[in-house]
Parts: sequence; C-alpha cells; structure tokens
Amino acid sequence: MPKTLIEKILEAHAIKKEGNFIYARVDFMFSNDITGPLAVRKFEEAEFDKVKCPQKICFICDHFTPARDKTAANNVKLLKEFCRRFKIKNFFDIDRAGIEHAFLPQAGFVFPGELLIGADSHTCTHGALGAAAFGVGSTDLAVAMYNGCSWFRIPSTLKFVYKGRLKPYVSAKDIILYTIGQIGVDGALYKVMEFAGPIIRKMNMDGRFTLCNMAVEGGAKTGLIAPDKISLRYLSKIDSLKSKMRKIAKVVENFAEDKRANYERIYEWDLTKLEPQVSVPHLPSKTKNVSELSRVKIDQVVIGSCTNGRLSDLKEAALILAGKKVKKGVRAIVFPATSDIYQEALRRGIIKVFLDSGFIISPPTCGPCLGGHMGVLTEGEIAVSTTNRNFVGRMGSPESLVYLASPAVAAASAIKGRIAHPREVKR
Repeated sequence: MPKTLIEKILEAHAIKKEGNFIYARVDFMFSNDITGPLAVRKFEEAEFDKVKCPQKICFICDHFTPARDKTAANNVKLLKEFCRRFKIKNFFDIDRAGIEHAFLPQAGFVFPGELLIGADSHTCTHGALGAAAFGVGSTDLAVAMYNGCSWFRIPSTLKFVYKGRLKPYVSAKDIILYTIGQIGVDGALYKVMEFAGPIIRKMNMDGRFTLCNMAVEGGAKTGLIAPDKISLRYLSKIDSLKSKMRKIAKVVENFAEDKRANYERIYEWDLTKLEPQVSVPHLPSKTKNVSELSRVKIDQVVIGSCTNGRLSDLKEAALILAGKKVKKGVRAIVFPATSDIYQEALRRGIIKVFLDSGFIISPPTCGPCLGGHMGVLTEGEIAVSTTNRNFVGRMGSPESLVYLASPAVAAASAIKGRIAHPREVKR
C-alpha cells in the first residue's frame, strides 16, 4: 500500500500502535540552553537515574550565548555538569557549534529516514534531509532521555508542488513566505508540510532547510522533503559520514517520494511570476510583494538565524552589498549560523564585504531572533529580518515592528534605509 514519507518513517520506528498513535524509538534527541535546563530539572524531579543511550542525546548552547547574563551562564553550566554525570559526549558550547538547526546537519547528526525530537519548535528544519523531526516539550525530552522512546500521533500530509522558473532574487525564503501567506498560520495545524515538484528537485540544501524551518509557522508538526541525489551529495561531504554513505544511499531508496500516497490535500503552484515576499507585522502569514512596501523606513537589519544564516544566505546578501554602504542611521547585524560557516565566509571574503559595507558581525547565536540579546529592538523601532517570526514583541519591545524577508531583500533594505527590492541597488 502506498504511504506518505511520514507514515513510512514512523511505522519503521514503531514499537506499538494504538489507533492513530504510535510508541516509537527515537534515533536522536537534542535541546538548547533554554529548553535543556528545563528538561534536566524534569529528569531530576522524576528521579531518573540513567539515560538510555548517551550517544543519542545532544545539547547545543545557542540561544543566550555568549552568555548574556548570570542566569544564562548558569544554564550552560547546568547542562555541562549533567552531560559529565551521564557521560553524554555531545555537549556543544559556543566554541564548537552554533545555532542548533544549522549545526546538527552540518556536523552529521541528521540522516534520511530517522526519527528525531528536539525541545525547540524549529526542529522541523531537519525534515529537509528526509528525517521525521518533531519539536517536543522539555518533559517529553526528559522521558525520552530516560527510555529512548516517545509517543506520536501519525499526522496527515499536505503536499506542496512548486513549478515554473523563479525570477532573479526570488529564493526559498520567498517561497515559504508565499506559502504561509496562502494557507495561514494554522493552515497545516498538526500536519506535515511535504515540499515537492521541479523547483524543489533543483533546490540546494540551504534552500530546503529554509523551507522546512518555517513549516511550523504554517502550524505544521514538521516539514519534509523526500531524500534524493542532492541530499546524498550534501551528506557525502561530511567527513564523519563518508564511511556510512552506502548504507545511507539504501535508506534514501526506501524513503523516496511515493506519488500514489494518500495526501490530505495537494497544493500546486506555478511560481514563475512570484516576486520577493515580505511578511508584515505581526504574523508570518501577512505577506506582500516587496514593491508594495517601499515607503517603510527601517532602523535595523538582521541577517542570520536558523532560517537564513547559512553560507549561501550570506553570499546572497554579500552580492547585493558589495561596493555599497549601509544607510546612515541603520543598524545592520549579521549572524553566521555556525562557527564553520563563519570561517568559510571569512575565507571567501564574504565577511569583509559585510564589514566594508557597515555591518556588525556577531558570533553564531540566536541573538535577537527571540528577543534574546545582541540586537533587541526598543519601542517604535522597525526591523527587516531574515528570521522566522514577527509576532508582537518577538524581537524586543511590543511596540517594535518586524518585517520578515530574504537575505537579498534585507541587504537591499540596509543600503536604502527602507524596505527595498534588490534590483533597486543592482541596476
């Protein structure tokens, strides 16, 4: 019987099934310096005295790091001591990692066909490699650390098929903003958003990560893309996986897209005429063409995050910025998503382009994306950001305004001092 990708993965991991729910073994689980300490406290409250598989557990310090205050520093210390106590080797501080959803695939922790849980809503990012990746609460993570398993409801799948030829400056960020604008922030509530079609088949992994990262902004439980030659090529470049590529290639065959599967609904769009998109305050679904917002003046530009802090994102922005200056009075900040991305951007001269144009370079961190630090907005300020959410108060003051956009639009806006189409500065 034909099955959706999510059905194949969950059933392959099921220990028992009750109706539409399964109890399944988890291949990998992770948390960060905000949700991790909560999970550790729940673990201790339950008086658990062991972890099931230390090698399947990972903590990445990325949200409030470098530590913004004493509480943040204490949280990192708590996680470090927990890992030492239970011999969990996968503990990553700022000197070794970066933003969790960019770091984990890059470091070889994510595989096609696997079942992952993470105590962060953007765990859905990892579906770009054909893994079932679910965000869970800290209590669920604590239990999974103890017994290696978790309960799941098998979600239905919405399939999004993208066709056509994209215009210049239209990227994966524009596609996902457009999609959420069409279905709304609850249009995929507890469903899987599976991305397919000719545009996806040609899209690089950075773009695929961006699409799946924002599936949760459509209400989805996760985002998924069937693994293929592009995902295999990405994985083959990771040193720790080179000896496993034959096995991974067989998994990819087993979890290929089945077009006869029973999808709840199939959306099919020709994106040939799509313009760069911007989400206006205060919902990711409130999307408009960038040309409709040319009168919106800005105070700050943020390029980075688990959505758009990868190397191709930085390169996209740098191509716009090269030889130009940030508008006087605009604060411009770039956050390379991982230390490896930072180093490669430095080697290629991308960081120099940012510095020469007037950007401040931040170490890899979630920073202002969640109103954490290193770029928080005060009342009345307006920002263009490549992050994933623009809710009230998301980046600081409830009286601030956040517009979501691609790296190209963010870079052009930094130069113009207002929301701008990239072609305005590339003429």
